[in-house]
Amino acid sequence: MVSWWKYGVIVLLLIAAALVPQVLPTFWISIATEVLIYGLLAMSVNFLGGYGGLVSLGHAGLFGISAYTVGYLVTRMGVNHYVAFLAGVLLTLAVGAIFGGVAIRATGIYFLMITYAEGMVVWGLAYRWAKVTGAENGIRGITRPELFTKGWQYYYVVLVIFVLTIYLMWRVLNSSFGLTLRGIRECEPRMAALGYNVQVHKFLGYMWSAFFAGIAGGLYAYYNRFVSPSTVQLSVSSESVLMMVLGGVGTFFGPLLGSLIIIVGRNMISLYTARWPIIMGTIFVLTVLLAPKGIIGTLSAWWEQRKKVSAGVVEIVEASARKEVGAEGEVRVGTESQS
Repeated sequence: MVSWWKYGVIVLLLIAAALVPQVLPTFWISIATEVLIYGLLAMSVNFLGGYGGLVSLGHAGLFGISAYTVGYLVTRMGVNHYVAFLAGVLLTLAVGAIFGGVAIRATGIYFLMITYAEGMVVWGLAYRWAKVTGAENGIRGITRPELFTKGWQYYYVVLVIFVLTIYLMWRVLNSSFGLTLRGIRECEPRMAALGYNVQVHKFLGYMWSAFFAGIAGGLYAYYNRFVSPSTVQLSVSSESVLMMVLGGVGTFFGPLLGSLIIIVGRNMISLYTARWPIIMGTIFVLTVLLAPKGIIGTLSAWWEQRKKVSAGVVEIVEASARKEVGAEGEVRVGTESQS
């Protein structure tokens, strides 16, 4: 019953997402596109951090590698758009193999700091390798395929790719590999004792996460049509982690909800004050204090607790009913015996 209810909600959300260009103005279509792209980036961080227990501060680098590759190939070399997108994802995987091979040797705060350093390496290259990246000026004039030049058309492209990508993510997380990854998160020594190659699973988890981040980066290049060092700076990584925490670490759609709240909130609040980061920071602190499991995590915990309480009440009522029936039966038997 619950599963069908969840599927029904997902279908309704898909219908609502498909209707966005039909009911909202151009500005909000652009915002919705950005929410999907950054939501995918946050979900890639959650894939590794929420399900593998390895929180990364370097995913902006992976995101940016794909975006820069698309921008460079399209504007400087005139490569086909689809080939450029594929090349961006493949190069992200190649760099991810190097970064992941180094980072998975550490855990906890050390893993966090190594990924932070790797992200800064990418930022440094973006800022200094002017011949390729354009340095501060970045890469401008990234065109879209002719069929998707308008904002609403590109929104549908992003929506379709987003849905297909998160479906793949869901399948991976619910496979034996995904279950093993969660087991490593819960107790790494126990999984090693059971014969699982922990390092290989961590590495593959990092690679899957890099793959999803690469897709998000390629989509961003065509969305923004401009890539610069700000695309790969630390704030992008920290925001993606914030989206994950806000929505719920280890929840599938939590990072997407976090992306919606942060991006919409940032655009709305910035209309009235330049100090929107303070307000967003306050929201984050309140979330951590009042809902440490994130919004979806807290709601899920509340729902499970509610079901347990309901089940307990039903058991008590049934037990009372059985006792009453038993008592009535004893009284009836006693009466018949006397008569």
